[in-house]
Parts: sequence; C-alpha cells; structure tokens
Amino acid sequence: MSEGGRVGKLRRVDRDLVGLTVLALLLQGPRHTYEMHRLILDTHKDFVTGLPRSMYHAVERLVRDGLIESTGTSRDGNRPERITYRLTGEGRAELDSRVHRLLATPDPDATLFHAALSFIGCLSVDGARAALAERAAGLEGQSTSAQAQLQTLSARLPRVLLVELEYEQRRAAAELDWTRGLLDDLDSGELSWPDDLAQLMPMPGTEQPEEPQQTEQAEQTD
Repeated sequence: MSEGGRVGKLRRVDRDLVGLTVLALLLQGPRHTYEMHRLILDTHKDFVTGLPRSMYHAVERLVRDGLIESTGTSRDGNRPERITYRLTGEGRAELDSRVHRLLATPDPDATLFHAALSFIGCLSVDGARAALAERAAGLEGQSTSAQAQLQTLSARLPRVLLVELEYEQRRAAAELDWTRGLLDDLDSGELSWPDDLAQLMPMPGTEQPEEPQQTEQAEQTD
C-alpha cells in the first residue's frame, strides 16, 4: 500500500479475476481443478471468462509464483487422476491484498468491484470496512471533482457536450451513497460474517458431480 494506508492505482495482477477466484476457492481447503471449475459455474461467477482453459492457466501461474501448491494426486474409481492444490501462506496474504485493493480502488471497469464484492468475506469485517472507507473517500473525490468541472464548463459550453461528465458525477455519487450504506451495515452489525469461512459455507461432502465430457488432462492440453 502507499503512504497513509491508501492503495493507489491497481496493479496488473489485481485485474486477474481468474487467479483471484482460484485463490478464494482454495481459502477453505484443498481442491482439484475440476471441483473449482464446477464451483465457478454453480455459484455464477460470471466475471470469470474463458473457462476451463483460463482456470488451468491461472493455476499454472499461481503455482509458479508460490501462491498455491500441489498436495499430490488422487483417483476416485475409474475417474481421471487429479492434482489437488492448496493455498500457501504467501497466497493467503496475496488474496487479502487483491481483495482489499479491488474494494478500495474505484475503477472504470465495474467488473472488478463486482468480483471484489463476491469475495468480500475473504477479509475480516474490519478489513472490509477499512477498504470500503478508502473507496468512499475516492468516490467522494471523483464526485466533487466532476461537479466542479460541470459548474465551470457549463458557463461556456452547451449541455450536449457535457452529458458524459454529468453521467460520471451521478455515477460516482450513487456508488458513494451505496458504499456508505454498506459501511453503515458493517458498523451496525447488520452485515457480518465469521473469520472462519468454513462456518459460513461448509466444504461440499463426498458426493461426486457428474463427469465433464473432457477429462482434466485433455482440457489442460487445449
């Protein structure tokens, strides 16, 4: 983070929503890639695109960077052998950092905030509050700046040339209002979650989902 605890601009890696999703799915415990693939589909993480290939590439990057690691392989009956992965200590810290940055930093790409909200429970309640407070400050600055520009420019330009600035000011103001409401819910306790996410969403049982048409090994070689 930058001085004063402010995040600043997003890094390129912060925009890797597939990698973020893999890190978040491993927070509860080890999983293999097919299970993660099914969870992404079943929980409608629509911001994750290019499946399944993008997920396998993300897993490779995360292993290379030491953020996740293999716990070995397993085979269930006649099903293909699968590699199981788990989060490392570095991966846990990186997950916190990425979610915090995406929550705290207003960005023209609204998909990034959508993804961050999807994984807000990866942070502690206090951590989420701190990140959203940073976002509120940034949005307030954007709204105030856009309003000042409108007042200056409207004196010499027709409105038709300023409607995009009107939109930006209204968008920032509306998002600021919503973010402040979420902060109020955190402060009042209306929105809360346990530090141990296993209490919030237990790991699935031993029942196996149906097999995909392609095996994991075949998908990885695409």
